[in-house]
Amino acid sequence: MKFIDEATIFVQSGAGGNGCISFRREKYVPRGGPDGGDGGNGGSIVLIGNTKLTTLYDLKLHPHYRARRGEHGKGKNMHGRSGKDVFIQVPLGVVVYSNSDVIGDILDNGQKIIVARGGAGGRGNARFVTSTNRAPRQVEEGTPGVTKEVKIVLKIISDIGIVGLPNAGKSTLLRAMTNARPKIDNYPFTTLSPNLGVLRNNRKNIVIADMPGIIEGAHQGKGIGLQFLRHIERTNLLILVVDISVPKPMDQYKSLLNEFRQYNPQLLSKPRIIVFNKIDLLNLIPPSELKEKIFFVSALKGIGVDRLMDYLKNEN
Repeated sequence: MKFIDEATIFVQSGAGGNGCISFRREKYVPRGGPDGGDGGNGGSIVLIGNTKLTTLYDLKLHPHYRARRGEHGKGKNMHGRSGKDVFIQVPLGVVVYSNSDVIGDILDNGQKIIVARGGAGGRGNARFVTSTNRAPRQVEEGTPGVTKEVKIVLKIISDIGIVGLPNAGKSTLLRAMTNARPKIDNYPFTTLSPNLGVLRNNRKNIVIADMPGIIEGAHQGKGIGLQFLRHIERTNLLILVVDISVPKPMDQYKSLLNEFRQYNPQLLSKPRIIVFNKIDLLNLIPPSELKEKIFFVSALKGIGVDRLMDYLKNEN
């Protein structure tokens, strides 16, 4: 299934049914009182989190959702049936917008957000009886439903995010540490969508996401930068993968931090470690003056990966 992390849907909730004007008419009951029933409530449009979903692809295919209206009230105090709610399954981690305002986000399986509430049913005339008005002809009409455009943005939920420039070896590192089998090849942007893997320890499963490669100007949408940057916002720890075999590896590190700063400065405050990859292509490991925790590995050869995995298990 194609990975889609942004979708716009068009929703319409159901209108409420009208209340009924009715009076009891039975043999030997010459003056039966009012017995008009209430209208039913309209159906609502509801988003519900589903841990088995990982993409908004279905919403791209089917962007229109409409709930049924409530039935009108009837005589003999018969209330109209309410319209059924429409439930839309979405992956965990989505943020829901309406007119640029955040409605909410869904982080837990089964969590619900009502994006378009159904109209309320109107009251029948039986509801308006008073001591001075024994035969009211007053009723309420049901309130209309809501029609709106809703934007849904998926931000992958993971414990750890692996980030770096294209061809830094992010996918190879994920494959070396977890059960994931991402596509690996020797050309830029092999990873076009986040890959998820699980690092297992005795206490819990640690979810690691390999993010699409970042290039200079990613915060402006160049390459697939916005897709990359959006998904690292929900991670607890960042692994910055730097190709140590290139002439100026620190330029990669500075480029990553600059894109974080331009997109969302709060990303700079996230805990992070630096992994210098491809040490198998060097004769020696150069010294480093970085303040972050540093690891030197060869994801392809497996050199140094065990030490990195032990650190991640102890820290998460």
